[in-house]
Amino acid sequence: MPDTRMKLVLVTPEIPGNTGTIGRTCVALDLELILIRPYGFSIDDKAVRRAGLDYWKHVRLSEYDSWQAFLEDRHPPRESLFLFEDDGAGSVYEPHYPDDAYLVFGRETKGLQAEILEGMEDRIFHLPMLSPHIRSLNLANAATAVVYQAMRARFTG
Repeated sequence: MPDTRMKLVLVTPEIPGNTGTIGRTCVALDLELILIRPYGFSIDDKAVRRAGLDYWKHVRLSEYDSWQAFLEDRHPPRESLFLFEDDGAGSVYEPHYPDDAYLVFGRETKGLQAEILEGMEDRIFHLPMLSPHIRSLNLANAATAVVYQAMRARFTG
């Protein structure tokens, strides 16, 4: 039976503290955290555990060696994939997020790889930023803001 719960996907994360913080958010919201290699750190890194505090042991964690391995194993429906980039055409506030949504974020320095984004232009969203002085948001902050928006209907009835 397929898991119909929302999932948060990090593709090639580079900073252990962000991954730990996102893992903590996943525990708080009962989300699966899917990590796609390569990582810029060891998953056993002290910084991951520090950011996730003592919650890391409760993270529902799945790992894949590549984006392709993830797609082949999970077979996510296209309409369940939501990709997040600073320059996404749509705002995170526009879509209806199904219960089985995959919220996909790329690495901190370069975002998602071109081969992941190719042909998915209608599935790429951004968090609005009003200041011209900011190029991007911290990955953990962005992921948390997005996931709470995506789950908003669950909290508001």
